[in-house]
Amino acid sequence: MLREMVEKIKASGASVLFCQKGIDDLAQHYLAKEGIFAVRRVKKSDMEKLAKATGATIVTNISELSEKDLGYAGIVEEVKIGEDEMVFVRDCKDPKSVTILIRGGSEHIVDEVERALEDCLGVVPAAIKDGKVVAGGGAPEIELALRLRDFAKTVGGREQLAIEAFADALEVIPRALAENAGLDPIDMIVALRAKHEKEDRGYRFGLDVYRGEVKDMIAEGIVEPLSVKAQAIDSASEVAVMILRIDDVIAASRKGGEPGGGEEPQMPMM
Repeated sequence: MLREMVEKIKASGASVLFCQKGIDDLAQHYLAKEGIFAVRRVKKSDMEKLAKATGATIVTNISELSEKDLGYAGIVEEVKIGEDEMVFVRDCKDPKSVTILIRGGSEHIVDEVERALEDCLGVVPAAIKDGKVVAGGGAPEIELALRLRDFAKTVGGREQLAIEAFADALEVIPRALAENAGLDPIDMIVALRAKHEKEDRGYRFGLDVYRGEVKDMIAEGIVEPLSVKAQAIDSASEVAVMILRIDDVIAASRKGGEPGGGEEPQMPMM
């Protein structure tokens, strides 16, 4: 029976077999003799991703296996990565699923790379779906801060101070970028402001942290989705408003509860 099963697999033209369950050792021996590379105990999620990558169809019954169910890969090989042995399926014609292998000198580095990669995988679909991007490198924040300061001058009064404080808060982003890159944040902020005020397309200029210079971010290919940028500013504003409201409530409760404010202090009963 095992030999017949292997013969059916061979007749379909398959040279690689992925199985979600186990494969009997004798069946593995027959498969190896026929030159069929067999991998057993593959997770269901991996089976589905392999089907998307190779264009194959998952078959539950070997008797139903045919050539039209087969997928394609240029090479399938087992490679030892560190202490683990992994099977690589490469050179697929039109893969709809891929695997990204992250490696690093320590777990901390790997975790940081994984976090950054997850951010990238979330940002790219957002940019494609929305279809609108803005320059990166702190360019939008500097431009908004300049526009807000100009607007604050036309308002006057206490509102002007609030608008200017909002502008200062926006500049925290390019300042943090400069500090994290080991650059002088004051020099970088001044250089960014000068570019945004003097250049015709100053709104495109941001901080290139690799060279420590102010560059045209659109020309450099450094962009961010508009929806993500707008959501970040909205969320930060909502959090700031919430903190101020809580602060007002606490301040009001303290003022009303002081001794001599109309009510005698309550003494605990012992």
